[in-house]
Amino acid sequence: MSTFVHLIADYGPSDPAFSEVVHRLTAADPTLSVQSTEIQPFSTVATGFWIAQLGIHNPAFDDLLLYSNTAPRTTESTPERADTGGALCYLELDNGVPVVAVDAGYNLSFITDRATTFREIELPADTGQFRSRDVFPRRVAEIANGNRSSLGTERSLDNVPAPPESVVCHVDGYGNVKTGIRQSAFSPGSESVVVELNGESREVVVRDAVSDVREGTLAIVPGSAGGGDPYQELFLRGGSAADAFGEPEPGDELTVRT
Repeated sequence: MSTFVHLIADYGPSDPAFSEVVHRLTAADPTLSVQSTEIQPFSTVATGFWIAQLGIHNPAFDDLLLYSNTAPRTTESTPERADTGGALCYLELDNGVPVVAVDAGYNLSFITDRATTFREIELPADTGQFRSRDVFPRRVAEIANGNRSSLGTERSLDNVPAPPESVVCHVDGYGNVKTGIRQSAFSPGSESVVVELNGESREVVVRDAVSDVREGTLAIVPGSAGGGDPYQELFLRGGSAADAFGEPEPGDELTVRT
């Protein structure tokens, strides 16, 4: 039974929608504890990145359930998938962490290699316009309490797009730009590279850790996300790498060349 729900959604900074969803979750089960993480509007890249970071690359613990509701009602250019009212799905990771999330864009892409179960959650025939508030919380509370009666059709992980690599996945409060490039896939063979991102082109040094970066220097280093094979991160000692690249957002593509 899961009693700690970590909600990852794109409602917006301090949006009352978070309050309404937490209210509905608590009404469905007053014993639930809910923590929320805000990501950029419509960004399935950021959503998928944080589902993986919280579900895989941070320690699992008893009674944890990840719940995500990023469901852009548009067709994303990559991949070409209609995300109008994407299906609410249940996944279980190989460390036992359950995930309830909308199958849209890249929401599930970062956890497919660790998922052992992937099933659609059955919903009422008429979910209404505000299903994320009026319907989803009840299903989440049921699943958190061990009731799996709403689990329906098995889905194929083969239909989930692979995680994007040369993109921005998250920009943190310090202006560090976390990318989708794994350390194991990054071997430039030189001490500096040119990074093109968001219409900006900057020479950055290649370092093994932030402690190796001098004050005022723009660098690319293994970052804090991604576990044992961390994602590369753009880092500016004493400043903001995001500022240097004109404030990029999750999903923005980048090019690294020597």
